[in-house]
Amino acid sequence: MGIINTQIKQKTIKEPVSLTGVGLHTGEDVTLTFKPAIANAGFSFKRVDLEGEPVIAADANLVTNTQRGTCLEKNGVTIQTSEHVLAALVGLDIDNVMIELNAAEPPIMDGSSKFFVAAIEKAGIVELNAFREEFVVTDVISYVDEKSGSEILITPSKSYQVTTMVDFGTKVLGTQNATLNQISNFKKEISSSRTFSFLHEIEMLLEHGLIKGGDLNNAIVYVDKELSAETMEKLKVAFKKDTISVKPNGILDNLTLHHPNEAARHKLLDVLGDLALVGTRIRGKIIANKPGHFVNTEFAKKLSKIIKNVRCNNVPNIDLNQPPLMDVVQIMDMLPHRQPFLLIDKVFELTTNHVVATKNVTMNEEFFKGHFPGQPVMPGVLIVEAMAQTGGVLVLNTVPDPENYLTFFMKMDKVKFKQKVSPGDTLIFHCSLITPIRRGICHMQGYAYANGKLCAEAELMAQISKVK
Repeated sequence: MGIINTQIKQKTIKEPVSLTGVGLHTGEDVTLTFKPAIANAGFSFKRVDLEGEPVIAADANLVTNTQRGTCLEKNGVTIQTSEHVLAALVGLDIDNVMIELNAAEPPIMDGSSKFFVAAIEKAGIVELNAFREEFVVTDVISYVDEKSGSEILITPSKSYQVTTMVDFGTKVLGTQNATLNQISNFKKEISSSRTFSFLHEIEMLLEHGLIKGGDLNNAIVYVDKELSAETMEKLKVAFKKDTISVKPNGILDNLTLHHPNEAARHKLLDVLGDLALVGTRIRGKIIANKPGHFVNTEFAKKLSKIIKNVRCNNVPNIDLNQPPLMDVVQIMDMLPHRQPFLLIDKVFELTTNHVVATKNVTMNEEFFKGHFPGQPVMPGVLIVEAMAQTGGVLVLNTVPDPENYLTFFMKMDKVKFKQKVSPGDTLIFHCSLITPIRRGICHMQGYAYANGKLCAEAELMAQISKVK
């Protein structure tokens, strides 16, 4: 399991775009507006109808209810039925968008993601000047809900793929499967698949005053029991219809299926939307058996936790006994630093967007003479400086005459120190570009590891300048 920064640029939408409709469960009129967002912002919901316009991130750890859709809540503010909107954004390969709502629930539209897809395409999609982070699955990860028998797992794959297998145990809707082999097929194969329910569930929801925004145009109703005259009258009132009938395929009224396996495809749509709450792109194949919002979001929470742990302990896999790509002499040919302020010894990896370097920390370091000499600890600021020198190799590698340049710090952000570094430790630095190098400016994420653990991290920005 590992997290990588790909060469793929992050994306957002070009301009704001709005849709209006009603919330399925509330029946309230809702306006939803997609707005562009900056790199690394991810997906968030903003309640513009509330004081202060609170923002709720699309985060699996904020899921509080999954009974009739995926509900997010933060500080008492909720977003209901988030999955169809998020599925549309993932399905169109977008990374960053702010979703503004003037109610607690997005409009249900026709019960699919089709109208959200159309709106996003109308707004246009643009690249941002930042690389996408992706979680590459190397081992099987699974989650099982013992109560329902639902199971969801992910296996290694060259791309993000999803397969759903559903078995409802009814004659009207038995076993169905659906597969999305590549995200680019989402619009054509999955986006128009509508939400569905069984008649016995509809009766229960009506009795509790729910699905106030429902009609026969935004949900497929499978009739799994005898339709009594009393139920018929209730449905006429609820769905504002003069007549209600059941067709030979077991569907209420005259709605025509978009796909024979539309139920399984909609379950796949829900899986995509719910797993968007992981907050990181995934490279792996999802296999979901009897998926539902509970098992989907529990799996998303598990993935999110694993990714966080990997990010903190993703020590570069290098053989320290092998000859390096660059030794200290070659590093000095590139960097202007000299002892005692040259803080990296070897470079093991160097590509267009990342670099891995090391430093053997010895008791002979100059800074140990005054920095807790009785209990020597490497100063945190020097660990960050070593990260910057590692990044300097990355940016200076882009010019033909690096010996004629100096590297200057522009910014340090999100600096954290996790573990102390002592004499005898070997520091491993990994720096990767957050945005492409432009005009000699390098914006990168740096990590420092020692003894198999993350000891420091920082977001750094530096600029190279030619010596006059």
